[in-house]
Amino acid sequence: MFIVRRIKLRFADREIEFADREVALKQVEEFAERGTRFPVVVYGPEGCGKTAFFKQAKVVLEEYDYSVVYTNPLAHEEREILLYTPSIRDIVEEVFKSFPDPYSRIVDIAIRIASRVMRKLRKPRIAILMDDIFQAIGLDKAEIYTKILLNLIEYPSGDYEKIVVLVSSSEGVTRTRIGRHLWSVMYLMWNMSREGLKLLYDVVPDPKPLFEDVWRFTGGNPRIFEMLHSFSWNIDMVISMFIKERDIRGVMASLSSEEIEILRKALEDPDTIFRSLRNPATQKLEKLLIELNLIIDVWERDKFWIDTPPPEKDLELGIGEYYAWQTPLHREAVKRVLV
Repeated sequence: MFIVRRIKLRFADREIEFADREVALKQVEEFAERGTRFPVVVYGPEGCGKTAFFKQAKVVLEEYDYSVVYTNPLAHEEREILLYTPSIRDIVEEVFKSFPDPYSRIVDIAIRIASRVMRKLRKPRIAILMDDIFQAIGLDKAEIYTKILLNLIEYPSGDYEKIVVLVSSSEGVTRTRIGRHLWSVMYLMWNMSREGLKLLYDVVPDPKPLFEDVWRFTGGNPRIFEMLHSFSWNIDMVISMFIKERDIRGVMASLSSEEIEILRKALEDPDTIFRSLRNPATQKLEKLLIELNLIIDVWERDKFWIDTPPPEKDLELGIGEYYAWQTPLHREAVKRVLV
């Protein structure tokens, strides 16, 4: 494994180095060595660290001599919306000039840049990293753009040596829509491990809660950790904000008494959903919880994972064998509304 330069990230009002995810970085190296035959869709909880991983993956791929195009339409800063290997700057500028309002069509631009690189460079290694694009382009277009990316691999505009296509998504509904086609391979990425979160915890100065308390509320999710820090560790305030923004009260009020009873059991053990999936009420509830990004189905842990999967079962964190709450805070928000 290369000794790869670690990118700098903003976290909890300070600059830190990319931490942990050694298994994931090794997987990026494996992608780099063989390329990807299909677009690889990395799906996981909101805030689990997919954006940080994609930015670090860009550096790894560049170490393998890839020309990399990375886009994140939802980035807070304009300069973070499109990143690319400096050697293809002329191609990027050429493509940008052909669009009157480039940032409104940044996903199309990234695909156009990759296609132009294939035509202009001699058998290049090319990587396209698309971070959280489905929310930006619209979930109804997720399938269309997945097929466009597959066509980029199968019917390139020019000859290439190797190609890597990685796409991230936090939207549970896209997994069902994309998964019904043979256009991509889907990998699941989970929150950080206890050891990984401890690296972030140690960077944050005192005063702060005990690490065990932070782990118990975040389940390893770095965004939840950062939210707690920004609210001076006031967990009640964070949960109240979460309930309001997701309109969890309104959603819970729409459930039938049978659905509420199933949900109460799922708060204690998310595999309750799996055990009663033949029940139409459970099927409806499962679809709703996935669409709201509250739970996630965690399939076999021995394959199709980026980095380390969650433990086989940890009910304290809301993790079952087949289903898991995205974080303990997601579960706690629902629990407080149902009380």
